[in-house]
Amino acid sequence: RPYEEIIDKFPLPVILESESGELYGDNWKGQENPDSAFLAKKKAEFLANGNVPLESQGYSRYIYYFNSELLSYINYYPIVQILLVSLFVGLGYYLFNTSRKAEQNRVWAGMAKETAHQLGTPISAMMAWIEYLKDYNNEDHQYQEILVELEKDVDRLNLVADRFSKIGSHPKLTKENIYDRLAEVHNYMKRRASSKIRFDFPDRNDEPIFININAHLFDWVLENLIRNSLDAMSQEGEISAHVVKDENWVHIDLSDTGKGIPGNKFSTIFKPGFSTKERGWGLGLSLAKRIIEGYHQGKIFVKSSKLNEGTTFRISLRIEE
Repeated sequence: RPYEEIIDKFPLPVILESESGELYGDNWKGQENPDSAFLAKKKAEFLANGNVPLESQGYSRYIYYFNSELLSYINYYPIVQILLVSLFVGLGYYLFNTSRKAEQNRVWAGMAKETAHQLGTPISAMMAWIEYLKDYNNEDHQYQEILVELEKDVDRLNLVADRFSKIGSHPKLTKENIYDRLAEVHNYMKRRASSKIRFDFPDRNDEPIFININAHLFDWVLENLIRNSLDAMSQEGEISAHVVKDENWVHIDLSDTGKGIPGNKFSTIFKPGFSTKERGWGLGLSLAKRIIEGYHQGKIFVKSSKLNEGTTFRISLRIEE
């Protein structure tokens, strides 16, 4: 038939419209013998898209041509290409960033371990000298009291060295009552704070909440936050701690009435090297984040802060069932 000769010359899906308005089509995937309703629908779509049919002399009056399935796929090729390039660029950036962070972590861990190693020898020597001095004059009570206090400070140095030695390793976690840890840190920091600083901490005898933590490292985080609060309050103000239990999580909110933190610094303060102090190394909050999130699978962040009013840090940890 005449229209078949025309269709055979087109490898694309086509619709032929005769002088009488009849529609004929071929090369439609899944439609070996497309009916008039299907062809009419495709013709309407062709015209609705602003396309202009080819005019023909002879049997057919108009020829409506469409893209083949292959050509339709080719139209999406630039988009696919852009997506693939973006994917590789993103993957490359992620790998580079991960490698850089891993290198930074190795540097900080190495510094911490070396610090602990260097502190070990003089601390051991001081402990030996204290034992010697205890026997040197054991009848002078004031002398012995001084040695007791000195021994406490040396024990504290030993604890600091032990904390540094755990950075970069996998510290052992034990089941601890959160109120016991808060009480220990509260008692230690209160003795070293100005008498004008008020502390509002939970009662140690409150109903226990147990969590899996490394007590030495967790106490270090609390001490670091409190020490930062003391620096922000100029020897006068209030530091409070509140514990909130939420299903399988416990939240510890540490608040102060210090100078506050600008909103655009909430995430920056946890980066290594960031410090607002003239002599600060900017490692305290970075290590605190590593301890809470890396070792305890918890969260630490600035919950709220207002300039000249104060700051609240939140530590979130899973409750040990």
